[in-house]
Amino acid sequence: MAESTHAGEPHGNGVGQRLNWLRAGVLGANDGIVSVAALVVGVAGATTDTAALFLAGIAGLVGGAISMALGEYVSVSSQRDSERALIAKETRELREMPEQELDELTGLYRARGLSETTARRVAEELTAHDALAAHLEVELHIDQEDLANPWHAAISSAIAFTLGAILPLLAILLPPPDWRVPVTFVAVLVALAVTGSLSAYLGGSSKARATVRLVLGGALALGVTWAIGTLLGTTVV
Repeated sequence: MAESTHAGEPHGNGVGQRLNWLRAGVLGANDGIVSVAALVVGVAGATTDTAALFLAGIAGLVGGAISMALGEYVSVSSQRDSERALIAKETRELREMPEQELDELTGLYRARGLSETTARRVAEELTAHDALAAHLEVELHIDQEDLANPWHAAISSAIAFTLGAILPLLAILLPPPDWRVPVTFVAVLVALAVTGSLSAYLGGSSKARATVRLVLGGALALGVTWAIGTLLGTTVV
């Protein structure tokens, strides 16, 4: 009965990796939308040449996707290396000074509100079952079976960036020249509202605040780059 009550909750191995994959994907999509949209809108402010817009958009898409993937891979790899170093350190301490580690685990449970007797019993039983897992969970908040995967983060970021970048690229290329910038503005701001709401949902934060923040930031980026492109297009000959 208890299992059915909690069947929908995200327990078990792999939760951290899935959340990491989703987080990287949403961030990648946001970056793809904003960066490529700002690039092509800036170019559109300077020229209506379709070939120039296409080349600028493709260059931004490819370069941005590679940059996002590399950045996520390096970041998550560093995190994973740190977690592995902590696991190795805890393993060594358990092997070299088990009594001190048992006392430490007891103290951690005492700090959580258990009595000395109960804390000692819990520490002893968990140590007998899996000492390393017990220390990693309570002391370091690490699950050695659920470490962040840098390849998942990198691939999801690159794919999400590419999918996000396709939207402003199509919005700037498909309409007639006079409608390109307005259509791109509308398409990008709607897309940012959707991804902002999704990111807030995944993070458990306010959807309204996240959405407004993204939409205003995107509008500012588009407005500034369009103004610069227009200025350079009329002054540089």
